Amino acid sequence: MVNLRLAKQLAELAEPLEPLADPLQDAVNAVPQPVRDVLDGVWLGNPLHPALTDVPLGAWSAAFVLDLVGSEAADGALAVGILGAVPAALTGLNDWSHLKDDERRLGMVHAAINTAGLTLNVLSLAARKGGLRGLGKVLSTVAYGGALFSAHLGGHLSFGLGVRVNRTAFESPRDRFAPVCDESELEDGKLVGVELEGEDVLVARSEENGEVCAIAATCSHLGGPLADGEREGDVVVCPWHGSRFDLCSGEVLGGPAVYPQPRYETRVRSGKVEIRAAKD
Repeated sequence: MVNLRLAKQLAELAEPLEPLADPLQDAVNAVPQPVRDVLDGVWLGNPLHPALTDVPLGAWSAAFVLDLVGSEAADGALAVGILGAVPAALTGLNDWSHLKDDERRLGMVHAAINTAGLTLNVLSLAARKGGLRGLGKVLSTVAYGGALFSAHLGGHLSFGLGVRVNRTAFESPRDRFAPVCDESELEDGKLVGVELEGEDVLVARSEENGEVCAIAATCSHLGGPLADGEREGDVVVCPWHGSRFDLCSGEVLGGPAVYPQPRYETRVRSGKVEIRAAKD
């Protein structure tokens, strides 16, 4: 099992690759936003990369078992895994482009192992087609072991370090209205950050209909402070990675975020803005 100490050691091993990280991330971040929204999974409502990794890992698992029983059908499964690894790699690169520090370095180790495994699987398929089935089986077996370890690293990135998890998933604010700010603070289109029982909330007045709106102020992507973001009409842009959310519904209007912001019900009493968790 990848524990925190091993993850730290692996991240340190990747430090020599750091000079490559910034220009590579800059190149990925220069990709047009509509393309990145597709790679992020905004249209799906969930990160796309984890779903796509099931294809190569599942296919290579099938190839490993078929090799054990001596079936040449393993070649076809191997080829499916190779093809499936390409979109999985592209979405993984897109996810990695926002990471920093140990998460970024550990992501580089994850990618390096996957790249080596993909190369070995391509060589394995070529060896099999050339009549060297024994060599092909050895290469794909080594690659499969690497893929399993790399998948475990990916799980640690998500569940151990919180990469691409919904940063608002565990918010549990009160279900009764509570005052959080003066109505006058919302003048001139200001974004007002408030707190409700330990949870950060963003309050603003809609430019479209004058409604007082409130959504969670912690970006669901990587926890950016939306109260420090820029406002574009009734849209707030996260200051960290540019995710775009509707100020009144919390709907994702642009990635890399894929999860909407929790919404709050609002009312104004005696010049005070009161909010509570939306019942929906």
